[in-house]
Amino acid sequence: MRVTFVQPAGFNFVPGQADFTVLANRMAPIGILQLAAWLEKHGHTAHVHDCLGPFAPRGIAANAEAVLATEPDLIGFSAATSNFMDAVDMAAYIRRKRPQARIVFGNVHVTAIGAPILDLFPEIDCLCIGEGEGAILDLANGAAPREVPNLIYRDEAGGVHINPRRARILDLDELPFPAYEKLAGFPHGYHLPLFSYEKRWGATMITSRGCPYTCSFCDRTVFERLYKYNSPQYVFEHFRYLRDRFGVHHINIYDDLFTASAKRTRELCELLIAHPLGVNFNCAIRTGHTDAELLALLKRAGALMVSMGVESADPAMMERHKAGVSLEAVRETVEQIHAAGLRAKGLFIFGLPGETPETFRKTSDFILGLDLDDMNMTKFCPLYGAPLWDECVAGREGDFDEDWRLMNCMNFVYKPAAFASRAEMDALYNWHIQRFYNSKPYRRRFAHNLWGHRWSLWHLIRHLPKTIQAHRYFSANKARFEAERREFAPHPRQPRGLTPFLSPELRADAVVALADTQGGRRNKMNRKSAAPDFDEGMPIPQKTKRSESLRDTAARGG
Repeated sequence: MRVTFVQPAGFNFVPGQADFTVLANRMAPIGILQLAAWLEKHGHTAHVHDCLGPFAPRGIAANAEAVLATEPDLIGFSAATSNFMDAVDMAAYIRRKRPQARIVFGNVHVTAIGAPILDLFPEIDCLCIGEGEGAILDLANGAAPREVPNLIYRDEAGGVHINPRRARILDLDELPFPAYEKLAGFPHGYHLPLFSYEKRWGATMITSRGCPYTCSFCDRTVFERLYKYNSPQYVFEHFRYLRDRFGVHHINIYDDLFTASAKRTRELCELLIAHPLGVNFNCAIRTGHTDAELLALLKRAGALMVSMGVESADPAMMERHKAGVSLEAVRETVEQIHAAGLRAKGLFIFGLPGETPETFRKTSDFILGLDLDDMNMTKFCPLYGAPLWDECVAGREGDFDEDWRLMNCMNFVYKPAAFASRAEMDALYNWHIQRFYNSKPYRRRFAHNLWGHRWSLWHLIRHLPKTIQAHRYFSANKARFEAERREFAPHPRQPRGLTPFLSPELRADAVVALADTQGGRRNKMNRKSAAPDFDEGMPIPQKTKRSESLRDTAARGG
């Protein structure tokens, strides 16, 4: 069967211009590249169309025509919340032009909402929930939808049916490497976040599925409660494959928590030290899941920068949303990272329920005192499958604008009650960004790493004409754009008020996670203890789970 996978572009707030965010970071859609490789391994023909790719056309119709040009029998859309309506518009166009093709939607948005999606959008035939490999292969092999686990489908009479979830893939090493070769312009047209690498070219990689924690803001509906990872040998060979096949010399590993298994991390580092590949990498750690010895090993293996989720510097906010991480431990970890010769990046969220101008200023002060090499401040966005979802939509502590196109962590769709307006939040956000990047410690560290930043600086210089053009366009139309933002109308077909589709286990986890924030862990917050080394293949005991995941989303593309 001929199958085409699609990553939609999502909403761009500046009409007449290409999406400018890809200048700073254009990530390969790893999820659908993995599915494409899986189908080709089993004898099917797979194509990948990335609407955010370097050669993708602009607009719904042009991208839909590019998909139609592959003559697909089945089209799989990987749709996060923010690009879901783009995917629907493309699907409607394709349905008119190629009615015989089956259209399947997957990824976290449809997994978290489920059957109502089919009731609302007749251009979609099926929803693939959870892991996609088994369901998409069954469909490609010609199985009837009623026989395919992990599938929600519409029958000929229009009735919607929910099939059981299938068992998770237990051995991730069975999966082939993602089909990077199917991306036009890879790797030269794709690039990692600016100033996060020293060697080029770069690529992204995911070496595990699931997370052993449950943070209040994280959606775990796709992989649920089972944490699995690739073996050290598999990851090593994946590194070597990217280097030898594509000339990649820096890899960003986007696991929710790369060091969850210290044993696996050590074995991989030992492989990379014994057989140097000349490849650098970045990864995510968690306070309490690392030590000075492991950080030194990561450095010797080629790690350049490690990221750690902190979210807030207000103790009550941390207890509510990320219990078990203390500010003292965060400071110690940053010191250990620097002592190992690594760069330290902090990950924070602005606007969670309970946030106030005072808690945010406290977080800003804390960030400046950490002497970080970089930081990422995300604008909080409620996710349908997260424990916080019901609290956010209830409206007791804040105002939520449930506009899917804006739910990309770049807009304040949720406004905590302590803020007078979203404009106030934007002003505080911009104040902090300027404060951090203009600070003497950051500038000192940036200057120290100036030679290492050469390729990022060259990337900016190459795109300087586009940057100037975009700046002039925005300046000339600034009043119109600001008016459009204030009067922005949602997509006419977007529903509101849908109920998340959660398994009983995830519902129980959400109840426990939120109950813990009522004070059950408050007295334990500053207590130091060694975190367990999470082994793969079995659910983590419920009371020890706290999620490290933030990135959407959309960020991993599959």
